[in-house]
Amino acid sequence: MSEQIKIALVDDEQLILEGVKMLLSKEKNFSVTMMANDGNVFLENLENIDKENFPDIALVDVQMEPMNGFALVEILKNRYPDLKVIILSSHYKTSVLGYMVKLGVSAFLPKNSSKKTFIEAIAKVYKNGIFFTNEDHEMLLSYMNNSSKKKSLFDMNDDLSERERDVVKLICQEFTNHEIAEKLFISPRTVESHRQRAIEKIGAKNTVGIVIYAIVNNIYTPA
Repeated sequence: MSEQIKIALVDDEQLILEGVKMLLSKEKNFSVTMMANDGNVFLENLENIDKENFPDIALVDVQMEPMNGFALVEILKNRYPDLKVIILSSHYKTSVLGYMVKLGVSAFLPKNSSKKTFIEAIAKVYKNGIFFTNEDHEMLLSYMNNSSKKKSLFDMNDDLSERERDVVKLICQEFTNHEIAEKLFISPRTVESHRQRAIEKIGAKNTVGIVIYAIVNNIYTPA
């Protein structure tokens, strides 16, 4: 990986901010360009930051005051849909999984995650837009056993075409547009067209929603 991944940290505990920044500073491809201990301050900073330093990924704590992480993520996804968000939490996320998925969060990480998982999650979210652990997959499948919850996530107006399903399967396997194009013998632009059409049909916010839909509808089964 040669690109520099620009990261923003949002947590109301200063010690956590400093600790995470120190951990990430040891990775040559990671750069912490912004830190904030308040959601409102973070939003103000985003409005004023130059394009060159605008973060690729925001690591957001859930339990913050005065604005909690859920409220912040909802605003971020409306204002900056391309900003990838990783949720950090001291408590795991069963009760809010569906809500966060619907918003388009790219990953969920407990604060007691290993350094290896932490670094891997950031790298994969940057490359593919999503990072789910095996535990995440199991939790999602359990969540989706509730038909009302499943329906709340997806309100399909039209079924995916066979080609769209092919593209979705490869997206779930973390292939890029160029890699998918090579496998399906089509152009990257056509792949992007199929991706966007699938997102529109599914009613998803981004790649996260595509993966969730694919798992729920047995298009893709995590290894």
